[in-house]
Amino acid sequence: MPRPAAVRIVLGGGAVPSWLDGRPLPLVFAVLLAIVLARAQLTYWLGRGALVGLSRRFPTLLTGPRTTRATALIRRFGAPVVTVSFLTIGFQTVANAAAGLVRMPFGRYCLAMVPGCIAWAALYATVGLAVVQTAVALAATSPWAVAGVAVAVLAVLGVLGLRRTRRRRSGHEPGAARTTGA
Repeated sequence: MPRPAAVRIVLGGGAVPSWLDGRPLPLVFAVLLAIVLARAQLTYWLGRGALVGLSRRFPTLLTGPRTTRATALIRRFGAPVVTVSFLTIGFQTVANAAAGLVRMPFGRYCLAMVPGCIAWAALYATVGLAVVQTAVALAATSPWAVAGVAVAVLAVLGVLGLRRTRRRRSGHEPGAARTTGA
């Protein structure tokens, strides 16, 4: 079944390189795997080198909340944080950079990175692209449906964020230090 013209235009222009559009899944997977492996390595090595010059030029870059959180997680849980980071949105890059910042040994980093990259490429080549294609097709046929889905997702995220904030303020955050009456 051919895709609507709008889907072909967007996929050719942004979500997927046009030369991958309609290609066999193994090829798409291999290309995405190569991209994520290169990006993860680059980010790790930038993190390793960051202490050399960036700390003097951009001190807040290395002490920002996301970087601080990622380095704390890697120091606490180690290499599995890198693997799991590939299944998240918005944490993957900072986790790879943090692995470099804490000077995680390269062999250990690779053992954690490769399974994460494989999982990312598999998810993105199948489910991820399907979601993008579905969203584009839905937008082409019914922009109001996309707006409704976006509002629903934002409402759920807002409720989750509000609950988390309230738990933190009340001191019931999982993993938070608890004080005893003694």
